[in-house]
Amino acid sequence: MDYEIDFLPVGEGSGDAIVIRYGEAATGYWLHVIDGGRTETADTIVDHIDAFYPGYHINHMVVTHADNDHACGLVGVMKKKRVEHLWMNRPWLYASEVLHHFHGNYTLQGLIDEIKSRHSYLVELEQLARAQGTQIHEVFQGDQIGKFTVLAPHKQRYIQSIPDFGKTPDRYSTQANDLRRFGLMRALADSAMKLFESWDFETLASTTQTSASNESCVVQYANLDGKCVLLTADVGPIGLDEAATFGAQLGLQMPTFVQVPHHGSRHNVTPAVLDAWLGPKRPPGTVIGTAFCSVGANKHDYPRRQVTNAFMRRGFKVYATRTGWLSHSHGGGHPNAVPAVAEAFSFEVEGVS
Repeated sequence: MDYEIDFLPVGEGSGDAIVIRYGEAATGYWLHVIDGGRTETADTIVDHIDAFYPGYHINHMVVTHADNDHACGLVGVMKKKRVEHLWMNRPWLYASEVLHHFHGNYTLQGLIDEIKSRHSYLVELEQLARAQGTQIHEVFQGDQIGKFTVLAPHKQRYIQSIPDFGKTPDRYSTQANDLRRFGLMRALADSAMKLFESWDFETLASTTQTSASNESCVVQYANLDGKCVLLTADVGPIGLDEAATFGAQLGLQMPTFVQVPHHGSRHNVTPAVLDAWLGPKRPPGTVIGTAFCSVGANKHDYPRRQVTNAFMRRGFKVYATRTGWLSHSHGGGHPNAVPAVAEAFSFEVEGVS
């Protein structure tokens, strides 16, 4: 099976915008769009499709989670392209199941209206889809999106996480506020001292956490005639572990192409979860796979060197988008594509205070 996996640039800030084509000339091709960066990224996606896949409509459009840097650009894409299936989770659909967390501060309809007001771009996507005749799907573990299987999130874990999303009203308990303060603590830690690594010495933390919204990300896996692809969006160790456990139950092969989670943040992967997905550390120079990382043009310190080193130790070369776009292909590819340059192993890495 032929395929191209294109990671597009998303401007100065980080975000994801991925266009995938797969299929065969004899039976036809499918176009699969995952996330759309911020509002201005819509034109980048549409222009890319028009340039490399002229005449195609979008078979599957996936919103991995509700953060602005992943979802907003898809509104503009849907205004200009026909979309058959839209896959996105709408948190207000589960308001009745989380209402008790707010201890009478909202009626059911009041909570629905409040959540919708904080996710206006998801509401607009829903309206555009209905006007266009696009089928809208919730997206949870076990769902099939074309050739891709959804490995996470589990539906019940997603619902339980809704009260802790950054765009959900404050719940009665202090847990949500504690999780939202995590962003500030993370920023302080990111500016701390440096550490030194070697090939045999890894400093990536064994325990870490990211936001509830990130952990709600849709994780997708496909076996494209023996070429196995894992797409992670901004998921963290909880979602990656959940996905690995479900993948083991399905007997999935180890991927040879992986998306580095959350733009290469060191708060989204641990050595254990990387071992589960990529296998153990290997001798220097071993290459068994490829990893792409969406990085904003002004995010010069991403992907984090601890993360890049960890992927390289397990045999995966890491490539970052920054100001350009990347394509991983089999059986075809884009003519005149400029070869990408892999990230280098770093002996000085980010530390912790």
